[in-house]
Amino acid sequence: MKDFSRRRFVLGTAAAAATGALAGCSGNGGGNGNGNGNGNGEGNGNGAAEGPEARASSFLGDNDANLYEGSLEDMTGEDEVTISVGAGDNGFSFDPSGITVSTGTNVVWEWTGNGGAHNVVSEDGSDYEVESELTDEEGYTMEQTIDEAGALLYVCVPHRAQGMYGAVAVVDE
Repeated sequence: MKDFSRRRFVLGTAAAAATGALAGCSGNGGGNGNGNGNGNGEGNGNGAAEGPEARASSFLGDNDANLYEGSLEDMTGEDEVTISVGAGDNGFSFDPSGITVSTGTNVVWEWTGNGGAHNVVSEDGSDYEVESELTDEEGYTMEQTIDEAGALLYVCVPHRAQGMYGAVAVVDE
């Protein structure tokens, strides 16, 4: 009987200590911040990235987008750019995954026919609405010309879990 009571005491003490430790992590303690700012001038104090390029980069990084290596491909000044749909070794990528273009650029998504059926659908938080049909047809295209600065954040819905995310940052030149 003593072993049972001692075990109960040890378990109860450990649970109380863990609860106390976690309680210290749950609030901001009335201090000078709550951990939401990133301190590098890219946030607005609540963790949200500002500007089309910061928002696009954050979206791709937060979602572990395939083929995204930490920076957007600069395609400013181009009249038209093409993004491959169904790129990469397994066909579950947009290539390039993230780009920066000037306002007025015509963006063309072109299907490779690899990786099964894909679509391009804007995500919550995107400044623009896009939605293509779901297709695996090689050579199928969808176009969008964007005349105002902002961030187009999109995904292939069937391959979201495989990291098929893309973004277009549109900037004024």
